[in-house]
This record gives sequence, structure tokens and C-alpha cells, in this order.
Amino acid sequence: MSVNQWQNWAGNQRAQAARVAHPASTDEVSALVKTVANEGLKIKAAGSGHSFTSAAVADGVRVELDRLAGTVSVNPATRRITVQAGMPLRVLNQVLAGHGLALPNLGDIDVQTVAGAISTGTHGTGGRLGCLSTFVEALTLVAADGSVIRCSPTERREVFDAARVGIGALGILTEVTLRCVDAFTLRAEERPEPLADVLAALTEHIEGNDHFEMYWFPYTDRVQTKRNNRVPAHDRPLPRFRSWLDDEFLSNTVFAGACRVGRVVPALIPGITAIEARALTARIYTGPSHEVFCTPRRVRFVEMEYGVPRAALPEAFEGLRKVVDRLPFKVIFPVEVRVSAADDIWLSHGYGRDNAYIAVHQYVGMPYEPYFRGFEEVAESLGGRPHWGKMHWRTREDLRPAYPRFDDFLAVRDQLDPGRVFANRYTSRVLGD
Repeated sequence: MSVNQWQNWAGNQRAQAARVAHPASTDEVSALVKTVANEGLKIKAAGSGHSFTSAAVADGVRVELDRLAGTVSVNPATRRITVQAGMPLRVLNQVLAGHGLALPNLGDIDVQTVAGAISTGTHGTGGRLGCLSTFVEALTLVAADGSVIRCSPTERREVFDAARVGIGALGILTEVTLRCVDAFTLRAEERPEPLADVLAALTEHIEGNDHFEMYWFPYTDRVQTKRNNRVPAHDRPLPRFRSWLDDEFLSNTVFAGACRVGRVVPALIPGITAIEARALTARIYTGPSHEVFCTPRRVRFVEMEYGVPRAALPEAFEGLRKVVDRLPFKVIFPVEVRVSAADDIWLSHGYGRDNAYIAVHQYVGMPYEPYFRGFEEVAESLGGRPHWGKMHWRTREDLRPAYPRFDDFLAVRDQLDPGRVFANRYTSRVLGD
């Protein structure tokens, strides 16, 4: 692959850029954007490539953020950190730990860049916590005319409300200031349970834990639940062998082999998922928050995720099960269910409401479109909002009613990028030209 060629982690998005740039400062990004605009080209920043959509696809100039990935400042007293936008979350977590700090919440993958994570609304799970973008205190971005804009709740507030989840449509993020908390320990409790029992007590599970999620294994009545709660001491570390057995061998090596078998012989998949549902046994352990939240994901897949009003979760889940039952093919990947609190970010999936998320996956190389489209119909009918970094077929016309501040976002876009320097086929579909 030439340096101008690009593909995402899942391999379902590919692009050939006219050229690739590696700026190392905000000033270099500003100069680059001016040059590209004068040439009449488009420009897009690419992070780690962990989006399943074409949000980062660049046919003009692709901006790699690998040289824009350092720490700008850390203030443990105020619990604030400012980093360059290309810093991967896994590096950010280590930097924070070195200063006795942590992010209040994280997703289960830490390979994304800070810019990519907040721009698409990346989230973890927790009924009282919003997506990662709710931890943003200030942003620096470069607009289409090369101007450098610094925004916060007290400076350029309209840009701040739009750019915290900006889908790369407003400019190129170069610096991000994040609100942190003191480093903390989580007690993780993971165990298989009957699906009916978990659904019956869902509100209790969500409200009674700092972080709750579950994985449903298709064609079974079983789920794997995960409860993460803050505790004062790291007194029950996970033995190294058990960590390797569960998180590397079973969840990656064995699961990858099972997926390959299921892809070749689909009739075996219900039996495989039944074994999966029983293979992960109960375990309880403690660890630093970022180590408990994040786990390795080495098995390649494609994904769709929808946020729905939390009260609609049982109906959405029942609709999903009906979609799975009538598919002409089998689904081998578990379905993930998480929650988040309401926020005030214009294009956040949680804008104005407590959310529940249902994420559906399929192993690479296996059919997925009827599955994803079927669930999309269910979710959209319930007011669902698609994750901006995961596959969906929604357009500007049907997204506008789902976001009360959608037109306000478009107005900020018109101000910052009237010539659509930062547009690509994805932003054209979901935001219009």
C-alpha cells in the first residue's frame, strides 16, 4: 500500500488521497488548510481509523495526526489536561495515571485518537455519565480560512457546543482540554446470567452500579453482564494467567477461530454462540480504571450502534431479536448494550435525554447489511440516533428531526466552512452539501 492509500481498521473503508501531510503544530495546520483551500482541494484529518463510516475518508489531502500527539499542559490541582488532538487514548490514559488523574469514564477500546473519539461521540457506559465529549473543557480548531479558533463555555460558545461532536465537518481539531478526576480503582464483576432476569431488573442494574453493560449471545437466552464500581483499594488484582486466558486466549484467539469456522459453515453458528455464552465464567477483580474499562479487540468486525431513549431499550431489544430470528444468515458476534446520561452537545447521541445503546456487529467477510438495516428500522422508529463513527444509512433529511439543534449545527458549519473544504461523501450525506 502506498503512503497515499488508506483503509480503516475494519477494512470496509478505503481511499486514495492526492497527498498526505503530517503537521506538527496548530500553525502548520493553519498554513496547510490555507494552501489546500487555495488549490480547491478537500482536506480531512485521519485518526486511528477505528471509525466504520467514511467520516475520515480523504480524496484530496489527508492529514495524519501522528506528529500532533503530545501533551501541552497538565494541572493536577485543577484536574485539567490539554493535549494535542492526535494523542491516542491509550497514551492519554498513561499520561494521566502518571499525574494521579483519570478520565471519569472510557469506552472499551483505547486505540482512538482524542480528536476522533470526541468528534464521533465515543462513549462508555454509566447511567450518570455522558459521552467522552462531555469531559471537554476547551477546544482549538482550524477553520476553513486557516483561522485558529479557541472555544469553551465562555469563549465562542456556539462553536464549542457544535465542535465537541463535530464529525470533522467544522475544522481540524489541534488541541483539547479535558476535565479529569483523581485516579480511581474499579471493582469489576463479570458473570453470565439469564437474559430474562437481567431485563426484568434492568433499571436496578443501571441505577445500582457506576457502570453497567451486557452482551447478548444470539440464539441463546444468556448474557454476560459487567458491573464496574469504584472502590477505595486495589486489593483483588486479576492474576496474570486469568487475564491472558479470558482477554487474550478466549476473547481473541479462540473467538477468532470460532468466527472463521462460522464464516465457512454458517449452520454451526447457533451452536458456537451457545458455547460462547457458557465459556466466559464469572470473575471479580480490581484495577486502575483505565485498565478495567479497556480491553484488547483483535478480532476484526463491522459495527452499527444506535442510541435510543433509555425507556425504549426493552422495545428496541425485542425488535432486534425479531430481526435476528428472520435473517437469511446467522450472526456470530454478541450484541452489546450500554447506557449514558443526557448532555447538551448539539450532535451528541445523548442530547437532551438519558440514552441506551445497542451495538450490533458481524465478523469481517460475513453478510451484515440486512441485519444492520433491519435493526436501523427498529431504532429509527423509536427515535434512535446512530453513532457517528459506526455504520448506518441515515441522511440529513431523516436525521434533522432526531436532533433539536441540528440546524444550529449547520449554521455554525456555514460560518466556519462555507466552501466545504472539510466535506467528504459522509458529511455530504448526513449534513448535506
